[in-house]
Amino acid sequence: METNNRHIHIKSVSIGQMEFRVQFNAARIRSSAAKTDAFSIAHRRCFLCKENRPPTQPSKDWKGKYEILENPFPIFPQHLTIPTYEHTPQQLQGRYADMLDLAEGMPQFTVFFNGPRCGASAPDHMHFQAGSRRFMPIEEQWQERIGEHLAVEGKARLHLMIHDPRNTLLMIADEKKDAVVLFERLMQVLSTKTSSPTLTETPSNLEGEPMVNVLTYYEGGQWFTFIFPRTKHRPSCYFAEGGEQMIISPASVDLGGVFITVREEDFERLNATTIEHILHEVCWQDTDIETFKNELNGRT
Repeated sequence: METNNRHIHIKSVSIGQMEFRVQFNAARIRSSAAKTDAFSIAHRRCFLCKENRPPTQPSKDWKGKYEILENPFPIFPQHLTIPTYEHTPQQLQGRYADMLDLAEGMPQFTVFFNGPRCGASAPDHMHFQAGSRRFMPIEEQWQERIGEHLAVEGKARLHLMIHDPRNTLLMIADEKKDAVVLFERLMQVLSTKTSSPTLTETPSNLEGEPMVNVLTYYEGGQWFTFIFPRTKHRPSCYFAEGGEQMIISPASVDLGGVFITVREEDFERLNATTIEHILHEVCWQDTDIETFKNELNGRT
């Protein structure tokens, strides 16, 4: 699906030597302002279940496990939603191998996952998304910011990106099986640092799922996976009143470097200072990273 550029505006913002982009995309209000509390989820039809989708919406099977759909409100030039056939909670644990397979099978796309409290507008139905490669700045930025080596498993290596306001983890893997083992170890550590959600936030069967956004793509025989550990679902500006409010609900694409705004006034106001403040609120800080490194090394 090609994005309708008549209704989308983009500007660039620099934070230090890092580029971020801001996209004004009013159609994304359905996602950015989605109510994801347990009561709201229980009282709406799941828009990812086949019986609730328009009968004319094209779909393609993937290994009998997922459907590949065109996203009706695209961010990317090509934007896909990839839900499971069954209505099951948004949970990445046990599905990372599927994510790697999707990335390998669709090398023209970056595959991404939004956690149930990290931007997913359907926390009750497991789904990935995929968007056009090289759309997000981080896909090129990492080469100049690959930093400390945190862990290794066979031919999979975990790094911390340096000079990055998001405290991003990057795994580069030559072997899928090694990537899965290292990722599962990583998720175990992240689970211990994430408090369980309350019933008013997400369905109770998601307790223990870490707050995380994940991007992955396949290139040159390697998988590249960016992991963004989170401390908060939405920044304080989302809940502010009057002129202080900005409807910004960061998910994978925002953390990948393209902030999505659904109101023109938010598009105009979002700048380097406000982006840094939002990242500081929702992403790990240096103290979180130090604790994580100690815990990860303890499991090595």
